[in-house]
Amino acid sequence: MKKGTLRQVLLITDGCSNHGEDPIAMAALAREHGITINVIGILEENSPEYHQKGLREVEEIALSGGGVSQIVYTTQLSQTVQMVTKKGMTQTIHGVINSELQQILGKESTIEDLPPEKRGEVMEVVDDLGETMDLELIILVDASGSMEKKLATVQESLIDLSISLNSRIGYNQFALFAFPGKRDETELLIDWTPKLNSLTQAFTKISSGGITPTGPAIKAAINEFTNRRSKRRLITGDEEEYSEGSGF
Repeated sequence: MKKGTLRQVLLITDGCSNHGEDPIAMAALAREHGITINVIGILEENSPEYHQKGLREVEEIALSGGGVSQIVYTTQLSQTVQMVTKKGMTQTIHGVINSELQQILGKESTIEDLPPEKRGEVMEVVDDLGETMDLELIILVDASGSMEKKLATVQESLIDLSISLNSRIGYNQFALFAFPGKRDETELLIDWTPKLNSLTQAFTKISSGGITPTGPAIKAAINEFTNRRSKRRLITGDEEEYSEGSGF
């Protein structure tokens, strides 16, 4: 099986979007482009109630984007960021393997339908791909006013994520956006890099406050992936990115 590139978005937010395109529709569009959207919704320790609209939005964005969602307290954020990212990668790989099985064995076939010994072999392949496939990850950080006191924890959790993922065999590339930006709905803080060493410097550029343009942020991630892919094809003729439903 040819190893492709996993293209994932990690969205970190604590509230409802209130500006621009519908984030659920944008997540569905991302999925059509072979991009998985994973979402972490952050709770306040002293405010256990999470606005139902916001909770529903977090879940529906991930569902539309083919990813996973998790609601978490700020103190648990570091381990959650790693867990959601890795779980999202595994789920994406499961999806493409199930698609391949359906082409071979019929539309109703999935990994779970295989005999135990065969299922074990396939799961070994899933684990191997999770470690060896290349990963392109765009991180979208909500920088609206309510996130101001949480950004330091977000920064620490992303450093831990970078360390964790760089222990993989596969090649990682990260890009970091904040929304809203100082001048636009989104702002590129860190361009594509294999390590998030410049996180501390990048987070000093964030000016929290204002609207929450989650839909435009996801749209910006789609455009970033699309432009990156087009440039690479022009240079190398590379066609190996993973696109959901099309195989590796």
